[in-house]
Amino acid sequence: MRRMKWLIATLLTVGIVGPVLADNCTKSRDYILDGLAGDLPKPPKTYQDSFKVCIETLNLPNVKDASILKDGAIAISAKRNTVLATAETLSQFCRRFPWRTARFLTLREQQMHPTVGLLVMMSSAGATPCQAIRSPS
Repeated sequence: MRRMKWLIATLLTVGIVGPVLADNCTKSRDYILDGLAGDLPKPPKTYQDSFKVCIETLNLPNVKDASILKDGAIAISAKRNTVLATAETLSQFCRRFPWRTARFLTLREQQMHPTVGLLVMMSSAGATPCQAIRSPS
């Protein structure tokens, strides 16, 4: 009986908690690839690669949630919205993904609870790509 409870708890953890953590990564990828975001500025493989980056971004300590943007960047909802915490998260992100761009959602944007469609359509135009951050001027 004890083994059965352990098995059920493990299945619930893997089956329920795992997808919940990656929910916006999955939803944003599917929204983009299903054509709901309109014409894609990049090839579909770019969004599959962005999905992998999005999932890995969830493992960074200060990341509450992440999504894929239509322009290929990763939108990050931080757990702590301080300058120091955001800078550390950006540093970790850029060390791990030097050719990517992270766009942090402001506290106000997070409080608005944007739909997946609104998240996907956000621009990363104001975000500095990791390549520019890491390379000397």
